[in-house]
Amino acid sequence: MAARGAHLTTAAAENRPSVFEVLAQDSLMSAVRPALQHAVQILAESNPGRYGILWRNFDEIYVILDLLLQHHFLSRTSASFSENFYGLKRVGADSIRPAHQGLRRKQHLRSLLLLALLPYLRTKLEKVLARQRDEDDFSIRLPQSLAQKMYRAFLAAYPYICMAWNGWTFFHQLLYIFGKTQTHSPLLWLAGIKLSYLAAHDIRSFDLKPAGPALSPSQSIGEKLQRVFSTVVGGVAVSLSTSLSLGVFFLQFLEWWYSSENQSTVKSLTSLPTPPPPLHLEDQDSLPTPTKVCPLCKKVRTNDTALATSGYVFCYRCIYVYVKANHRCPLTGYPSELQHLIKIYSPEG
Repeated sequence: MAARGAHLTTAAAENRPSVFEVLAQDSLMSAVRPALQHAVQILAESNPGRYGILWRNFDEIYVILDLLLQHHFLSRTSASFSENFYGLKRVGADSIRPAHQGLRRKQHLRSLLLLALLPYLRTKLEKVLARQRDEDDFSIRLPQSLAQKMYRAFLAAYPYICMAWNGWTFFHQLLYIFGKTQTHSPLLWLAGIKLSYLAAHDIRSFDLKPAGPALSPSQSIGEKLQRVFSTVVGGVAVSLSTSLSLGVFFLQFLEWWYSSENQSTVKSLTSLPTPPPPLHLEDQDSLPTPTKVCPLCKKVRTNDTALATSGYVFCYRCIYVYVKANHRCPLTGYPSELQHLIKIYSPEG
């Protein structure tokens, strides 16, 4: 049991990442997309005329930026952004290939397809499926052609396809935990690669890798344009990677800040002290009874009337005569009129 349980935490002998590391890097990009989508939604709602196009075409803009980012990291580190963030790299059949040289062309294209294009297609398909379900709820069924029937059959079977895919992924992860396979995901298996730790010489080679050949007059216009385009794409990818790296730490801070454990701590530090419990009805007899004496005539009040400007209670006759003559409260001096007199109806009266 101890030998099998060791696969859960480390696989140093095979230079294999633990299951926690590979699952953490898988969840990294899945957390970035909703956060970016929420930010774009806020911008679009604040200024629809200027930022509405970003919200309407968010999926296309995101997949383009994702392609640039993943292409940059696959070309320079042999890893996706999230894999490089956790110190991992992609290794093909020729595991002796240095990481700074990137993957081979076929592996590179497969990785781009499975990292960026496949999630984009799945997102669009799920939106079509949701829209089709809404139309089915409020539409009248009409005779359909064969193509429409096949389309609807595919939409009906799509949830079962997703369930089968998730089951395959879970089974693959179990095999990875017990060391029966080299990849934790069917996507890596389809790409023909596996994940490994970055070695010390890989990190040194990243630092020593030259920026690229400079432009020379002997190059053709096409080569110069290609070189300039590659430089621009690389700059955009570096900016994206830097922004995402900072954003990831910010997202992790937000997850910690809004976690239930931290919220209980924050509430205990910032909340007001608990007020004393309310007095019970049986204890009311021991409380001092308010005075029934009118402040003007010094006798027990009759026909209780409150003055709204000060809150004091008088006899109706006393306060009516005083306010009519002086236009103020007899105790506080606040300006008062007859409309400020409020008759108090008590159960005893």
